[in-house]
Amino acid sequence: MTKNVHTLIYFLKIKKSTSTTHLNGTHARRPRRAKFTRRQDGGFQWQVLFRSDRWVFNSLSNSVRTRLVSLCEVCGVVIFRWVLLIVLLCVSARAVDRSNFKTCEQSAFCKRQRELKPGRSPYRALLDTLELSDSRITLQLINDNNKVRLLLELYRLQGNMTRVKINELKPLKPRYEVPDVLISDPITETLSVVSQDENSLVLSLGGKDQRLIVSAQPFRLDIVEGPQVLVSLNSRGLLAFEHLRARKDTELEQATEQENVEQRTDEVCVNVLSFLSFSTLMLTQTHLNRSVPLNSYCVVFLSGSDPYRLYNLDVFQYELHNPMALYGAVPVLISHSTDRTMGIFWLNAAETWVDISSNTAGKMMFGKILDSVQVSSEAPQTDVRWISESGIIDVFIMLGPKPADVFTQYASLTGTQTHRERFHRTLLCIRNSQKYIVWVKIIDFPLCQKSLVFLSLQLVAIVDPHIRVDSGYTIHNEILSKSFYVKNKDGGDYEGWCWPGNSGYPDFTNPEMRAWWASKFAYEQYEGSMENQYVWNDMNEPSVFNGPEVTMHKDALHGGWEHRDVHNLYGLYVQKATADGLVERSGGVERPFVLTRAFFAGSQRYGAVWTGDNAAEWGHLKISIPMCLSLGLAGISFCGADVGGFFKHPSAELLVRWYQAGAYQPFFRAHAHIDTPRREPWLFGPENTALIREAIRQRYALLPYWYQLFYNAHRTGYPVMRPLWVEYPDDVATFSVEDEYLIGKDLLVHPVTDEGATAVTAYLPGKGEVTGRPIYLFQRGGSIICRKDRVRRSSSCMENDPYTLYAALNSQGSAEGELYIDDFHTFNFEKAKQFVHRHLSFSANTLSSRNLAPDSQFSTASWIEKIVIIGGSQPSSATLKNADGTESALEFEFDSTLAVLTLRKPGVNAAADWTVILR
Repeated sequence: MTKNVHTLIYFLKIKKSTSTTHLNGTHARRPRRAKFTRRQDGGFQWQVLFRSDRWVFNSLSNSVRTRLVSLCEVCGVVIFRWVLLIVLLCVSARAVDRSNFKTCEQSAFCKRQRELKPGRSPYRALLDTLELSDSRITLQLINDNNKVRLLLELYRLQGNMTRVKINELKPLKPRYEVPDVLISDPITETLSVVSQDENSLVLSLGGKDQRLIVSAQPFRLDIVEGPQVLVSLNSRGLLAFEHLRARKDTELEQATEQENVEQRTDEVCVNVLSFLSFSTLMLTQTHLNRSVPLNSYCVVFLSGSDPYRLYNLDVFQYELHNPMALYGAVPVLISHSTDRTMGIFWLNAAETWVDISSNTAGKMMFGKILDSVQVSSEAPQTDVRWISESGIIDVFIMLGPKPADVFTQYASLTGTQTHRERFHRTLLCIRNSQKYIVWVKIIDFPLCQKSLVFLSLQLVAIVDPHIRVDSGYTIHNEILSKSFYVKNKDGGDYEGWCWPGNSGYPDFTNPEMRAWWASKFAYEQYEGSMENQYVWNDMNEPSVFNGPEVTMHKDALHGGWEHRDVHNLYGLYVQKATADGLVERSGGVERPFVLTRAFFAGSQRYGAVWTGDNAAEWGHLKISIPMCLSLGLAGISFCGADVGGFFKHPSAELLVRWYQAGAYQPFFRAHAHIDTPRREPWLFGPENTALIREAIRQRYALLPYWYQLFYNAHRTGYPVMRPLWVEYPDDVATFSVEDEYLIGKDLLVHPVTDEGATAVTAYLPGKGEVTGRPIYLFQRGGSIICRKDRVRRSSSCMENDPYTLYAALNSQGSAEGELYIDDFHTFNFEKAKQFVHRHLSFSANTLSSRNLAPDSQFSTASWIEKIVIIGGSQPSSATLKNADGTESALEFEFDSTLAVLTLRKPGVNAAADWTVILR
């Protein structure tokens, strides 16, 4: 194909059922009574309530909840549930209740900082305080308005990165610095002073004439390469660092109850970074509920609305294309142009707002030493303001210059995606009577799990971080006795309510608590658990139904730190402790699987993420693509969305399209609310069932390719699911594409995400070297994809199945690919180098397999069953040459209409060296 834009016609017939009588399955339940208990703080909790009632109840504002509770107490549960049903209809119509969540205008520190206007900065660098060591340079800054001094630390890091830290020189008490996110202390390289005058300091950053320039008055930093300015700090005078100071009594008296909870001594840090000549920014990942690429029109729009908010929250029925906070936050921003890709990593776990605006460079306040720098007053400039409530400024500037370099740089800081488990077919278990890490003995769970093992199925049990306050619950009693719960501001155990009712929240920031939690997953501790049982951490933002913004109070205490300091870390710590427990229960042998809803930078090291409680709507299907793309750019490749939508009921067309799209996302599962109508694929008629079955079969057939990509992501940090611009960085047309993407570099996917669509227009980047497969999947010309085409009931049954190689030739008649195999479940691929890694190449009518890891030792029973060469010509003969020199003729057939050559049963082991010669 030579054109860049093609129309791909879909010949799928979507059956539109006119009857839903076969879909209205209900769940038989015994009637229960709702009983509420008022709390001392004026809140309330339920003891028994239908779960369907709860999620409606949770979405309401506190004032509405209070009135409903009073109604229930007076009129009884029957009237309560009828009123709640009416409320449900209203809630469904308006989606998220924005009154439950703050805007920047309602957040005192965000409002205060956003009201600052560009101008001359009050900060001045005291160059005479300069101290130079082998690992860093330090100097002091002073705010000329209040004479408070700050400490500036500059680091040149290995891999073309720069680290900038700003803290108070002498704070009233230590300010929080985020632990456990960086995998180790970054390796530093020597910074050297190139020149210095009374107002400037120039430091060398190494190759390509890179320099870091410190301007003294007013203070600013610029990183330049040759004559080009790459990024600037404080170029518009908006840097702000509020020092710690005791709040005055008069201020306390005037503060409202909410302010007492939400505010304390001033401790806000703001950093403003400016990118010059970058037309596209990807904010990855402030939240999950909207498109991430920020093109020029989006940046202009954002400048007049709320900033993006990084604050992990349980938002009921979240809106699309809205900068509100959601379940997870990774404070990473990537800038990209045809000339360069760069990244910013803001290491701060407190509530953070990211304000993005677009400008031209304007007058640049450079000293004489910068006369050689080329900066046009009309050059496009994008300003990014990071506004955090507490902590310090700790920012990593990843200088690229290529997309792959940024991924490697970020991975060197926070780690790579955990190498995924093999299994693909799972049975998900709902919460166990609201008590976690125990089984209620209703059925014989060991016998049940043995049955699952026999069927090659796995079990994933939900283990949430809120613990039911119940003296008969062993887990609660142990946490209580060890004083492992988060404390309230008065030193007592912090309590809120969630699914079990009144709950305590373990302090996962405490390493001793995490070690204890991990120990509870041991087989002898978690009674009834087996090796085929894994874990899903939900509600770990943390979700507190009666807390401010449905989360924990900011003045709750984690040891010596307030919750406001650590909030965005909580979900990461829950997943880490759980993953550690699954590893430890096997003696460090088996890989874990832990699914999480809340996440932060570094969560990729511990498992998978899904996009939360979406809805059965076409918009949610469409948005799942940029949501997972953004997560992949932030290092979290193992991402997916609930197929069919969690809330509401999908039409047959939507469900089919969602299966077809979800089958080509890294994490693939169907999941729905317990009170939605039944939606098994076989309930939608045989035609739709067949379409869904085919999508799932294609998913299974491609598991070898997925597995190879996850191995590469684990080694390099490269995302599995990629925007087009990652592989085609010079193609401007790819920068704003969000409805199609790449799996690795060799498969391009364009799902159907519009209702009633029978055709889509796919943009094919590159030089037209793309080969189409059925539906919306394209294989890049010049690639070899490994598949397993035999139909099985689970991936475990596929372990020793043979491979089929699909080689799509480019215009030069060549192609290449990889094959990766290990035992699919242990760490032996790392610890003992037990794996197979092959390079497959086709050139000059010769296809060969070469060992990429000669020092590895692993054997496999899998073999090569078939080779399909797309775009070739008909040979007169095909010969297989083995490593020992023996040769044998291969059977083949050639389809001249499609130019497809099929070689049957080479029969060679997948781990062996071999060559196929076409004559």
